[in-house]
Amino acid sequence: MRRTLLATRTAMTLIELMIVIVILGLISGIIGVKVFQSLDEAKLQTAKTQVQSIIGALNQYKLKCNLYPTTEQGLLALIEPPGSGKTCKRYPEGGFLDGKTVPIDPWDNEYQFTSPGTNNPNGVDVWSMGPDMENGTGDDIGNWTKAEESAE
Repeated sequence: MRRTLLATRTAMTLIELMIVIVILGLISGIIGVKVFQSLDEAKLQTAKTQVQSIIGALNQYKLKCNLYPTTEQGLLALIEPPGSGKTCKRYPEGGFLDGKTVPIDPWDNEYQFTSPGTNNPNGVDVWSMGPDMENGTGDDIGNWTKAEESAE
């Protein structure tokens, strides 16, 4: 009788242990999903902030040089004087961006640039292709509102 009672108690402990492991697995899964969602949101916010920073540098370029860089000159015109097209006589030493590099987006792609802009015909368009890394899809992050984008 004693042996049966001991065996039953051991079996019960294993079941309890399995239940605890399953519960911990579920909790870990829920927390993992939330962490990845937070990382995705942080990447989106970083891209929005970097686009605004680049737009600020482009506006400084226009103030100093009386025009925006051309699409062909690209965003490199913010860190080194353009070698072709209209040149800037008042180009500052050190350029318009800190760090002497044009930032890349959180998905390791270059920011896109057109001048004059399609969405901002009197200015420029700067955008990240977003998480899907494809140009022209709904997840692009640019310096225009979604209403302007859908009006096209």
